[in-house]
Amino acid sequence: MTPKFKRVTLKLSGEALQGSQGYGIDPEVLANIAGEVKALIELGVETALVIGGGNIFRGLKASAKGMDRSSADYMGMLATVMNAIAMQDALERIGVYTRVLSAIEMKEVAEPYIRRRATRHLEKGRVVIFAAGTGNPYFTTDTAAALRAMEVGSEVLLKATRVDGVYDKDPLLHDDAVRYERLSYLDVLAKGLHVMDSTAISLCKDNDLPIIVFDMLGPGSVRQVVCGEPLGTLVAPPNFERPR
Repeated sequence: MTPKFKRVTLKLSGEALQGSQGYGIDPEVLANIAGEVKALIELGVETALVIGGGNIFRGLKASAKGMDRSSADYMGMLATVMNAIAMQDALERIGVYTRVLSAIEMKEVAEPYIRRRATRHLEKGRVVIFAAGTGNPYFTTDTAAALRAMEVGSEVLLKATRVDGVYDKDPLLHDDAVRYERLSYLDVLAKGLHVMDSTAISLCKDNDLPIIVFDMLGPGSVRQVVCGEPLGTLVAPPNFERPR
């Protein structure tokens, strides 16, 4: 298989790491994701990861229950650091060199985020794991993924989910849900579709960064998407054609 993208950013939700146990990190799921990422590295694809923290702590949910929003969001950022370190361990156990770059300085466990350093790591074939979101409250890891993808020059933002694309309604609850093959950024915003938050979508729109939403659970799905298989839903400018 021949990759169609040289550099990609893969966005994973924290919930993806918990598997069926409902909380924390499932080692089997972690190992499976690490294997998918290793396959990209073996193809020569420069790969960055952004992982949420919802399997450990969700700032927005805590804020809704009365916690100060900024404090809750900072706790959520720390949860993403824990997930990043777990992913780093899983990757390095299978021979993949990685670097965790944190937007909040914690030099004992991660490098500080510096754009040129991140780019250099990618050029050397290391997987770069971006942790602690943007380092600011009120921004989600979706927004962090869009921002980092653009900063390091990724050609596409891969949004891994538990379903095989974007639907007009939740396919896990509605049998008549219809999957979209392609959407514009404005379609996503106008229809209120749950692709990424509106700030992330707007960032991608303003900078013409394509997004591919696909099912992470399918074996080899990440490699297939990067190699041009028409999986999932493409959110992109009108003039963008998915490489095949």
